[in-house]
Amino acid sequence: MKRFFAKIHLWLSIPVGLFLAIICLTGASLVFEQEITRALNGDLYQVEVPRDQSRLTPSQLEACIRKQTGDSLTLASLQYAGNPEEACLATFRQLPRKTLSIDPYTGEVKGWLKSYSFFQTMRKLHRWLLDAPAQKGASSTGKLIVGVSTLLMVFILISGMVIWVPRTRKALKNRLNVSVRKGWRRFWYDTHVALGFYSFLFLLVMALTSLTWSFRWYRTAAYSLFGGGQSAQAASPASASGHDSSGKKNQEGKERKRKQTNYIAWDQAWQELQISYPEYKSITLSNGTAQIAPDPSASMRRNDTAGFDPNSGEIIQVTHYKDLPRANKLKGWFYAFHTGSWGGTITKVLYFLAALIGGTLPLTGYWLWLKKKSSCRSGKRIPATDCPSALKIR
Repeated sequence: MKRFFAKIHLWLSIPVGLFLAIICLTGASLVFEQEITRALNGDLYQVEVPRDQSRLTPSQLEACIRKQTGDSLTLASLQYAGNPEEACLATFRQLPRKTLSIDPYTGEVKGWLKSYSFFQTMRKLHRWLLDAPAQKGASSTGKLIVGVSTLLMVFILISGMVIWVPRTRKALKNRLNVSVRKGWRRFWYDTHVALGFYSFLFLLVMALTSLTWSFRWYRTAAYSLFGGGQSAQAASPASASGHDSSGKKNQEGKERKRKQTNYIAWDQAWQELQISYPEYKSITLSNGTAQIAPDPSASMRRNDTAGFDPNSGEIIQVTHYKDLPRANKLKGWFYAFHTGSWGGTITKVLYFLAALIGGTLPLTGYWLWLKKKSSCRSGKRIPATDCPSALKIR
C-alpha cells in the first residue's frame, strides 16, 4: 500500500512541484505585508496626540481635506481608529482603490498610503503566475494552473503523510529529527521528511481554503458543507453585467444623491456610535452606513453594520456580526484560515514558516529524485536517503 502512495506522491509532485514552490514562497512573502508596509511608512499611520484636544468631526475633516485636495475629489468613506495615536483613513469616489491618511487632530493630509510593487508582483505570482485575468472572477491560464497545482497538492500532502507513518519507535525518532552529522544526502532527506511532517497540517489548510478562489464548484461545495449554501459573492446577472438600462439609471440617481452628502449627519452618527461602542478597533463611515469593528484585539474581521439617516445621522438599525447568516461569514473565515490571521501574530508566524517549508519541499524532493536517478545510471548502490519513498516504504 505504501508503495502505491509513494508512486502517487512522486508522479504528482514532478509536474507541479515547481509551481507549488512558487505559490508557497510568494505566499510566505505576503503574510506580513501589512506589518512591513506600516513599519516602512509609520508617519502615514501614526500621529501625535495633542494635549487636551479631541479629534475633529467627520464634517470638519472633510472640509480640511477639500481645502488641501480641491473639489475634484468627493469623500466616500472615513475611518476612525479606536487607537487615538492612529491616523484617519479616507477613500474617494473618483479613486476607490487609493487611501489618504489624515491627521484626525489637525486635519493635515499626510499622504497616500503606499503599495509596494514587490508585494504586488508577489500577489500576481501567487494567485495567477503573473497571468492576471482581465476582470475580477474571470478565468486565465495562470489561475487555472495555480488551481490545478493546489488541488494536486492536497493529494501530494496526504500521500506523503501516509508513507511517512513509521513502523517502529526508532523510525519515528528518525523521522522527527533533522540530522546534520551524516552527510548532505541524509540532511536533505531529513529536511524533506521531518519538516514536511511539521508543516503538513498548515499546508493542508492553506491548500483547502485557497481552492475556494480557484474553482466555483469547489467554493459552492465548501460553502454548503459549512452550512452557507451558495457563495455569498454570487451576483445577479444585471448587477454583474453592468449593461442593464434600469441599473444605469439607478446608478445615475445614486450619483446625484451622493453629490449632496450631508457630512454633518456623519458627525451625529459617529458620536452615537462612540457612545454605543466605548471601545472599538475602527469605525468606518460612508453615506448612510457605518462599519464597526468592536473588538480592539480581534485579528479577524467581525464587523457590526449600522444604518443611519443620511440627513439627520440618527442610527436606524444595527446588525451585529453574530446575527449575520453563515453564508455572509464564510468568505472571511476562509480568508483568515488561509492567511493565518485568525490567531493573530502567533499563527501568522507559524503560517509564514510553514509556507517557507512548503516552498522548499518540492526542491528537496527534486534533488533526492535526481540523485536516485543518477545513482541508478552509474550502477551504484542507492542509499535509502536518496529517495523520499525509499525509506518510507521499508
